[in-house]
Amino acid sequence: MYDLIIVGAGPAGMSAAIYGARAGMELLVMEKKPMCGGQVLDTYEVDNYLGIPGINGYDLGTRFREHGEKLGVPIKEEEVLAVEDAGSVKRVRTASGVYEARALIWAAGARHARLGVEGETELAGKGVSYCAVCDGAFYRGRTTAVVGGGDAAAEDAVFLARFCEKVYLIHRRDSLRAAKSLQKKLAELPNVEILWNTVVQKIAGGENVEELVLRTASGEESSLRAQGVFIAVGIRPDTEAVRDLVECDENGYILAGEDCVTTASGIFAAGDVRKKPLRQIITAAADGANAVASAEGFLLSF
Repeated sequence: MYDLIIVGAGPAGMSAAIYGARAGMELLVMEKKPMCGGQVLDTYEVDNYLGIPGINGYDLGTRFREHGEKLGVPIKEEEVLAVEDAGSVKRVRTASGVYEARALIWAAGARHARLGVEGETELAGKGVSYCAVCDGAFYRGRTTAVVGGGDAAAEDAVFLARFCEKVYLIHRRDSLRAAKSLQKKLAELPNVEILWNTVVQKIAGGENVEELVLRTASGEESSLRAQGVFIAVGIRPDTEAVRDLVECDENGYILAGEDCVTTASGIFAAGDVRKKPLRQIITAAADGANAVASAEGFLLSF
């Protein structure tokens, strides 16, 4: 029986692990991937994490793990298949068995929806990005493209237009789903061009993205020169295993405040699984600390 099980070894999970270990908790971290870091691992260069500008995602994930190991944090590389809430006991089921704890922090992260086109995986982190706020500054004075038609895509285009020479917004339909206020902003930006009824067929390049192969609804194909492409077609939080236990919004994000307390006693949500306005490495790390503080208070109530 553990005091605390943390599911996920990204910034939120490892931050929680470090704070929990320092608080003297008997804890276990569970991560389905062989590396710590979560989505950080897909980032070629991290330039907005305090104190270590320019570090690549792999190295940052490695540092997360090394920090945890230095404090004796045990990490099991297993995928969580189900979670059971038995009141004073939380049971986490994997293919190899069942683990029990008095409290649970769900920090499994989220997955960006992908286009599924040729070149997307190969050039991820080399011009293909899923976060304009994270990576946009690398394309100052260059040509970029945003794929999508919702609020996230429109916000990305507006953000990139501040410093990119040209921004193309590629949308498969003839109208945007984004809020009217965002559409108005887009229309006022001289360096933003919307390509209607268009989909990306292929992302091409050598070491980095060089061009996109596009196809219109009428079947016409063309190429678009761009150094960066930002894919904003949705994010899916990894909350399937706990959706029947905690309250979530219509998109599957867990409803929890800054204290990371969910509607289920003893279950806490940290990082990208939690409904919040900004999802960044630094906000995920903050969630991990807050979640442990709340979990510690909960455990003291026993």
